[in-house]
Amino acid sequence: MAELTLDVARKILDAALAKAVEKKLKPLCITILDARGVTKMTAAQDGTSLLREEIANGKAYGALAMGMGSRALFQRAQEQAYFISAANALAQGRLVPVPGGVLIQDGTTLLGAIGISGDTSDNDEACAIAGIEAAGLKANPG
Repeated sequence: MAELTLDVARKILDAALAKAVEKKLKPLCITILDARGVTKMTAAQDGTSLLREEIANGKAYGALAMGMGSRALFQRAQEQAYFISAANALAQGRLVPVPGGVLIQDGTTLLGAIGISGDTSDNDEACAIAGIEAAGLKANPG
């Protein structure tokens, strides 16, 4: 697969939402970006709070922009706060360096990223990974 298609993005989204329902999580917002950073899909479950869309996008965008899942960005923020702060300034505040932003890969080929927000960061990340793996792709959470 050379690019992330809309059909594959739908599979990822549907499986991520199914995982959230299975785990009985709080309402989620999910954003899927292709490798160019273009939004393929965004969806919010009923009852999500304000800013969830922006946070989900920031998790996906940060993972894509920095080339590592947002769990790695979170770790880096703890170890090199000045670096992540500078990178976030360059990105005009669009990086959200907490778990829940996961790179989507086909083998070693980067297809895009998914960002999820609404429950704990660990649960957001678990749903992202479940969605990617259900589509037969490799999840790289960092």
